[in-house]
Amino acid sequence: MEVILAKTAGFCFGVKRAVETVYQEVGKLKPVYTYGPIIHNEEVVKDLEKRGVQVVHDIEELKKVTSGTVVIRSHGVEKQVYDLIEELGLELVDATCPFVLKIHKIVREESENGNRIVIIGNNDHPEVEGIKGWCANEPFVVEKPEDIDLIDIKSDEKLVIVSQTTFNNKKFQDLVEIISKKGYDSIACNTICNATEARQKETALIAKEADAMIVIGGKNSSNTQKLYEISKNECANTYYIQTLVDLDLTAFESASRVGITAGASTPNNIIKEVHDSMSELSFEELLQEEEKNSIQIAPGKLVEGEVLSVKPDEIIVNINYKSEGVIPRNEYTNQPNADLTTMVQVGDKISAKVIKNNDGEGQVLLSYKRVALDMANDKLEAACENGDVLTGKVVQVLEGGLTVLYGESKVFIPASLVSDTFEKNLEKYMDQEVEFVITECNPRKRRIIGNRKMLLVAKKEEAQKALFEKIEVGMTVEGTVKNVTDFGAFIDLGGADGLLHISEMSWGRVENPKKVLKVGDTVKAFIKDIQGTKIALSMKFPEQNPWANAVEKYAVGNTVTGKVARMTDFGAFVELEPGVDALLHVSQIAKEHIEKPSSVLTIGQEITAKVVDFKEADKKISLSIKALLPDSDDEEGTEEVTEDTAVEDAPVEETTEE
Repeated sequence: MEVILAKTAGFCFGVKRAVETVYQEVGKLKPVYTYGPIIHNEEVVKDLEKRGVQVVHDIEELKKVTSGTVVIRSHGVEKQVYDLIEELGLELVDATCPFVLKIHKIVREESENGNRIVIIGNNDHPEVEGIKGWCANEPFVVEKPEDIDLIDIKSDEKLVIVSQTTFNNKKFQDLVEIISKKGYDSIACNTICNATEARQKETALIAKEADAMIVIGGKNSSNTQKLYEISKNECANTYYIQTLVDLDLTAFESASRVGITAGASTPNNIIKEVHDSMSELSFEELLQEEEKNSIQIAPGKLVEGEVLSVKPDEIIVNINYKSEGVIPRNEYTNQPNADLTTMVQVGDKISAKVIKNNDGEGQVLLSYKRVALDMANDKLEAACENGDVLTGKVVQVLEGGLTVLYGESKVFIPASLVSDTFEKNLEKYMDQEVEFVITECNPRKRRIIGNRKMLLVAKKEEAQKALFEKIEVGMTVEGTVKNVTDFGAFIDLGGADGLLHISEMSWGRVENPKKVLKVGDTVKAFIKDIQGTKIALSMKFPEQNPWANAVEKYAVGNTVTGKVARMTDFGAFVELEPGVDALLHVSQIAKEHIEKPSSVLTIGQEITAKVVDFKEADKKISLSIKALLPDSDDEEGTEEVTEDTAVEDAPVEETTEE
């Protein structure tokens, strides 16, 4: 079987941009909403829901949102939605497709100039609803020829025609032609997305040559439905599926050429799963055909026998026949260099399946492995019905998933079911023992699907429940650094992740979390807050607060030592210890006039100074080097150092950690 995958299948630019935008907003310790499902794909929407992203379906639901971020999906929305988000004081992240924004600009400007807008598309589609919301007058929506009869304009009015970006290009051209024949003063703007047009053309070309077509996409995806229609017109055997689970491979048994395409909202991992499954089926069919042609007699009879002799690479068996049976190493085990003398003993009873009644040397060729395969398949079918947890070894890594060996059976685990999080590189699983459950088992079709994700999700849910039952605010916990970002680090607490914000990493100043922590580090912190399933952590333990005994250590008159941490034109900030900074005003550096601190001091330089002011409530300390210098005869040198002289003209700046 030849499998043809459309080059244009999958995420378009606008959809990819919108999905990536939402994932970037997740984890910022604030609610995230999308105005409508971010794309018409249930798998993506469900994954985002698990990460806390909520869907706002209409204006009334939006009015109930009190805080957080609202992401505008790629379809775009009407202007009143933008206005309401601003009125509610919510953060707006606009992921509208640039092609859709172009349409909004056209209809707004043309309708404000008095022209009437004709939108060719589905009136109920969210993209069309959004376009209508940018028209200054009432637009006309046309999806089929009879809708054109509803256009009613004045003789001096002009029509401006735009299209839904995912509309069928041929239908658009046909409708524009009908409108032009009505004699209206009109101008047509073909706003169908280039990617959509290319995808539709490629689908038609592949469908013409294919015996069967597979169209992948969400059931509510308009552009996928149009691909299905185009494909169906060219190829009667066209199948519309959402994921690999919907695919019935028996429908393709007689097909020699199968085409695959997918809508703009279909993730690449789902496309790869379907493609790999079809490709694997083709290989297996060829293998079966090769075996059928090579076997003169293939009785498949199960025989019982006794082991007569064992060599490292073969076993001779007495099967009570005119000749002995022989089991080669590759028909006993999948281990390529196994020594059979360590696995079988003379006198052992053994069951085997007949492959050939003459192996070319007068012996009957037998297979023990195929008997074991049948037994393993029986166990797999039972496990599928009972939901048993199985363990197998990963023997092959494919782009679309993993091949796991259970007994002598191969189980395919699609990439999307390998883990509960996206796995960019599956190579790490090679030769690893993994647990899984069987969700589909059809050994006859060599289609056995495993699911590891289900177990991981269940274990995490149990661990999360156990964790939240025992933790509380103020409790000290220990965890492992899972990820480090510019704003903090996520700590795995064994059931849920806690956020350790940059401001909570130390009593001192932290410029970059990645210089403090790295993935895999063990961290001890205390729980600062719990909001639902979100945990805020802190490493600023109260007993370690450097200001707790600062009133004695840094009393006015004390001589202290510190390092220059940063400088401004009015002075230098000196770190006396992590979390305690003091101001050395430019006027207190020396008795002579200093223009800028940087002319006599450097970052990191250690200095000794006298405390001239201490404000415990404000956590502010003022220093003076000049106060430690010996008095001179001139009047300026004997001037008393006071708070006013130390901080005179200095802008107010917080000297503790940010």
